Amino acid sequence: MASIKPKVQRKPVSLHLRRKNMRAPLSDELRERYGTRTAALRKGDTVLIVRGDYKGHEGKVSSIDLSKMRITVEGVTIKKTDGTTKPAPIKPSKVIITKLDLSDKKRKEIFESRLKRRESS
Repeated sequence: MASIKPKVQRKPVSLHLRRKNMRAPLSDELRERYGTRTAALRKGDTVLIVRGDYKGHEGKVSSIDLSKMRITVEGVTIKKTDGTTKPAPIKPSKVIITKLDLSDKKRKEIFESRLKRRESS
């Protein structure tokens, strides 16, 4: 007999699969240039926050937390009750990638191959 408890029904997702889910939409300019709608977020990408309390802030992704499915952006902080600040966690669906970090050769090849595939068809 199957359980009706949602806690039992949920399947944990391993971190290497969560990495694929940490995607964000590309800006209109990047979408046109590379022919793809979304891209996996990486440390160093520049993003624009489009929803929430930090709407309008733009900055580089400083860290990615796969276990909590959140990113932190430079310059976006929360003030704690003791007066110190800490980076604010943001959902990747609430940002748009405005500039890709293409310093990694493999990542650059991926986007170039998508562009070639798009031009050939």
